Amino acid sequence: MTKSLRQPVFLVSVAVVFLLVVLGASFPAEFGQAAGDALRWVTTRLGWFYLLSVFGFVVVLIYLAFSKYGEIRLGPPDSEPEFSYFSWIAMLLATGFGVGLVFYGVAEPMKHYLNPPYAMLPGGTEEAARLAIQYSFFNWGVHQWAAFAIVGLIIGYYQFRKHKPGLVSTVLEPITRKLPAGDQAGGALDVFAVVATVMGVATSLGLGVLQINGGLAFLFGLPEGFAWQAIILGAMAAAYIVSTATGLARGIKILSTINLALALALMAYVLAFGPTLTILETVVQGLGDYLQNFFVMSLRTGPYDETKWAADWTVFYWAWVIAWSPFVGTFVARISHGRTIKEYVFGVLVMPPLLACLWIGVFGGAALYLELAREAGLAAAVDANITTALFKLLALLPLADLLSIVGMVLIFIFLITSADSASYIVAQMTDRGSTDPPLAKRIAWGLLIAGICLTLIATGGLQGLQAGAVLSALPFTFILYAMVWELLRVLAADRRAALEELYEKHEAPVAATIEEARQLAE
Repeated sequence: MTKSLRQPVFLVSVAVVFLLVVLGASFPAEFGQAAGDALRWVTTRLGWFYLLSVFGFVVVLIYLAFSKYGEIRLGPPDSEPEFSYFSWIAMLLATGFGVGLVFYGVAEPMKHYLNPPYAMLPGGTEEAARLAIQYSFFNWGVHQWAAFAIVGLIIGYYQFRKHKPGLVSTVLEPITRKLPAGDQAGGALDVFAVVATVMGVATSLGLGVLQINGGLAFLFGLPEGFAWQAIILGAMAAAYIVSTATGLARGIKILSTINLALALALMAYVLAFGPTLTILETVVQGLGDYLQNFFVMSLRTGPYDETKWAADWTVFYWAWVIAWSPFVGTFVARISHGRTIKEYVFGVLVMPPLLACLWIGVFGGAALYLELAREAGLAAAVDANITTALFKLLALLPLADLLSIVGMVLIFIFLITSADSASYIVAQMTDRGSTDPPLAKRIAWGLLIAGICLTLIATGGLQGLQAGAVLSALPFTFILYAMVWELLRVLAADRRAALEELYEKHEAPVAATIEEARQLAE
């Protein structure tokens, strides 16, 4: 065993994950029931807390982008971005967001069409279709990226500007070091982040395997079962371990760029050969409804909604992204070196959500039109088996078989890049925040994630572990509050120090800046 594999955070994280997987595999029904009941209680009782928290993260990010801190770079003042803008956006989508969007791009609008949000309208109507697009845009829009963006900004600032390890414990060190067991508390925070990441990635990888198996069954009549799921997972594991071995600048970057180009090409094809006019009108109207109702949807809890729609959809999503924020945020930080805070916020908080809205508008809009105008039976098909939603739609377009194969390739590469980036970031988290964790540790985590996923598929424990991962969002929300507080404090202190230095050198450009320096010094 190499020295890097004997580090405490790595060993404890592996032990905790192993224990949870044993519980999930040994008692899948009981574990799933307990975790599901707990998750249902949290999302129902504390939905208002998640909605308020995520909205608050959006406000903080927008404030920082347009404040006096907006021109600060995540790195030295003269640093330049490490990746091109296109590659950067492509890699943002590689963290798991992309495969979720492919999975739900058709399914979610159809689900909301059948059962409209907050039971506001009768299902299966034109009005329900419009509302379905509006809330799908909202659920995959700015808010979903807020938790990722805030964690990434904080980690990136400490890692590249302050030259400290990119860890949650590093950010909160001023708080934890005041505790009697400060070092242990910091280590516990890192273990917590690792466990939540591994649980979330393993379950998402498993759900992606099920979707590919569903697509193969739909296209070629292959059986849906463990044997084929193990073959699919084995092929994925081999691919993402090879990608991991090639490094961040080659493996993930190249695959992400290919996948974004492939996704844009598939979207353009559906736009061109589907109901083009209806799709364009759906996108424009959906964006208008989304922007017009932005604040209303942000804080709508549905206290009188007996269906508890928000708990099942929006609140669950917000809890999920908070639980995933240590992983996605750390990865976003790693690929954002050299960008200003303003550029970072615009890129992370605007571009992926905009692409998500376009994807949902194209695929969801086409599906809703075909359901309403031609009675294509998509709603019933999606309701019966959500894993085949995308393939059911593509089957109604020219060159259906080819499109479905492209769709499966898209899902496959998204899953590879998600697992690849997860292996890289978990290795970083368990290697004292190193920006270049050792290959042995990256491969070790890649194999562990694949093994966990295979075990849970075999035993039916995926849903329980997913619920357990999402439950971790509750304590981590409070950790996020502390991290935001520390970032604001450090930004103010760094600006004060810079202005004081200018004042002492008599290089302050105007009197107002000197006065500001004096006031800040007080």
